[in-house]
Amino acid sequence: MPPKAAIDPNEKKYIYMKVVGGEIAPAAALAPRCAPCGLAPKKVGEDIQKATKDWRGIKIYIEIMVQNRQATVSICPTAAPLILKALKEPPRDRKKTKNVVHNGKLSLDNIIAIAKEMRPKSMAASFKGTVLEVLGTCVSVGCTIDGKSPKDV
Repeated sequence: MPPKAAIDPNEKKYIYMKVVGGEIAPAAALAPRCAPCGLAPKKVGEDIQKATKDWRGIKIYIEIMVQNRQATVSICPTAAPLILKALKEPPRDRKKTKNVVHNGKLSLDNIIAIAKEMRPKSMAASFKGTVLEVLGTCVSVGCTIDGKSPKDV
């Protein structure tokens, strides 16, 4: 068997996953992703909990960058979590409250701010398309914009 190749300390590996903010990610979900990089799932779970404490109770997309066996967690917010955060709802306990209805009101300024944050990741050709993507997410979340339906806006 040939010798194992030396690990490059400058090599960066990325792990992407969706987790609930403010909670320790289950080790069973982390283990298959962290083991090839040489990381302990429990330690990475605690890092995720610290990085996502502002997003308590909301499912958020994260990126774990591994370099030299050190994990750095960064948040890649998508439209739905940004809308839920803009609604300023109190954090909920996922084990107790199920099927929560988000019927808050947002202003058009909030939608434009969310679209500006989403612009680098958006597949739309123009900023107008990104705003429409965010409005479409508002329809699925169930909130209104300035008292009107997102479809009317």
